[in-house]
Amino acid sequence: MSQYPAEQVSAVPVCPRHPERVSYVRCQRCERPACPECQVPGAVGVHCVDCARSARASRRGARTVLGGSVVADALLTKVLIGACVLVFIAQQVLGSLTSDLLFAPVVALSEPWRFLTTAFLHSSLMHLAFNMWALWVTGTTLEPVLGRWRFGTLYALSALGGSVMVYLLASPSGPSWWTGTVGASGAVFGLFAALFVIQRRFGRDTSAIVGLLAVNLVISFTAAAISWQGHLGGLLTGGAVAALFAWAPRERRKAVGLWGPVAVGVVLVLLVALKTLVS
Repeated sequence: MSQYPAEQVSAVPVCPRHPERVSYVRCQRCERPACPECQVPGAVGVHCVDCARSARASRRGARTVLGGSVVADALLTKVLIGACVLVFIAQQVLGSLTSDLLFAPVVALSEPWRFLTTAFLHSSLMHLAFNMWALWVTGTTLEPVLGRWRFGTLYALSALGGSVMVYLLASPSGPSWWTGTVGASGAVFGLFAALFVIQRRFGRDTSAIVGLLAVNLVISFTAAAISWQGHLGGLLTGGAVAALFAWAPRERRKAVGLWGPVAVGVVLVLLVALKTLVS
């Protein structure tokens, strides 16, 4: 509610903030006169300063259907794509960057950051182009629904889950223990799974995403030089995180949005620890 007194009945309308100024332009919300200094252009007509401030405050507190903060665009998706492109350029300039940051089970425990850094590396321009296209398609759909925090944790945990699965299924006595993997595919498969889970949760058609997943899984298991383990790990992790977000009771969505990803991360760490103990 405005702190300014109501406009007095007068033959000449004046601005409540500047009573010495005559104004025949009225706010579309409260219908009070607003002088040029107090006019804020709106989607429809002009708003006064007080109504514009109130509208901004209400938007800041708005939540998506899954409890995330409302965002205007898929900014984080663009940042992730930009980061992958810049790292790929750096790979071409610095020949050692790929070997320094890729994930391989043999260095998993001594250099644990590789579980995530490998998701920013790509083996070829075609590899990069496909993953960035998939990230753009899924990210521009999921980020506005989840909000940036939930989308970011979904992406990071899916990437982590892909590397964890590679580690879990590798044999210390076999060549897989020394084989390096690169790419954002694990994270992308997590986004595919999340898109399916969320569409399913709200009763929307999932035939397109099911078809896309089926084709990519067939390629993952049949094509050479593709880490199906990473794809599978990202898929399972992304699906689990999305299920927590989608099926959380309305009154617990904020808590689940914070502690759900933490719980999934802890499970992944425990799986790595268990694998290490039994190997």
